[in-house]
Amino acid sequence: MNRTSRASVFLVVSLVAACSIASKPPVEPGTSRFPLVSAPLAHVENAYALAGSVALPARKGEEVHGLHNLFQLSKNLWSGSEPDGEEAFEELAKLGVKTVVSVDGKRPEVELAAKHGLRYVHVPIEYRGISDEELLQLAKTFRECDAPFYAHCFHGKHRGPTAAAVGRLVLDGAPRQRAIAEMRQWCGTASDYEGLFRDIAMKSIPTPDETRAYVFDFPTERRFDGLRVAMIDIARRHDALKKLEQRGFAADPQHPDVDALGEAIKLADTFQATATMADSADRGDDFRGWRTQSEQQSAALRAALVLLKAGDATAIEPAKRAFAAINKACADCHAAYRNH
Repeated sequence: MNRTSRASVFLVVSLVAACSIASKPPVEPGTSRFPLVSAPLAHVENAYALAGSVALPARKGEEVHGLHNLFQLSKNLWSGSEPDGEEAFEELAKLGVKTVVSVDGKRPEVELAAKHGLRYVHVPIEYRGISDEELLQLAKTFRECDAPFYAHCFHGKHRGPTAAAVGRLVLDGAPRQRAIAEMRQWCGTASDYEGLFRDIAMKSIPTPDETRAYVFDFPTERRFDGLRVAMIDIARRHDALKKLEQRGFAADPQHPDVDALGEAIKLADTFQATATMADSADRGDDFRGWRTQSEQQSAALRAALVLLKAGDATAIEPAKRAFAAINKACADCHAAYRNH
């Protein structure tokens, strides 16, 4: 989409938003004037369902220069995927973004961002919801760092849009139903993550006085260890393999450096490493069973891809079966331990 088309789409969205958002003066970078945050909704049994009750104009996320699922939600706020490569940061700078807020666990590309005049603030959140302290950190970031903001997670579909929704409440005075509707209908936040919808709909947002009093140094990165780091790596290996599986595990000419066998080897090694991690041992028998299954199936996937790379076309089906088994084990584990 060219810049003229983007401007036209945003004009239409702004006119629609004006019908549902109370008239507020625009928030300019560096000012202390913020709209009143809408009150938490009460007695919400299913926040995801509620997010479908507000009629929004149909929109699709943009795909441009290493930014995926890209949405401009307001004058001060963009939402999308993890910036992929230097071109992505160049594009963010062209869009006028000043502060990038990552809620993913991976260490942000702080140096690349700084090269293009962008500041990173790293506030990792989980899929199950936002803690009170994380909400305080996000609210303070949106109130005290320079706008416009770009909020992202990995794919830009679940946690990133949730952080952006906090920004919509704090910066724009958006109604709660509008904020969760944008998460569901535009950004694609899934029903699996009811906790994310619930927290935007029902949690109290810290007041300006509370965020002003809170001591927070806006870290550019947070570092983790153990199982959490392993899961960040597993998610990226899995994502690369998912795209390659659609090509019969053949390399993508646009990304020749991403090799299915190489990704499978790293995936198998990471699953194997999780066996000796203390935070794996602390979890239940079901978790350990899914971990063991994933380790075994990732080894089977690696073996099948070795044959496939050697020219054995019959290895494609065992490779697909092994990858499907990994998908199922991960989905079952996420449902029990990550999403709720």
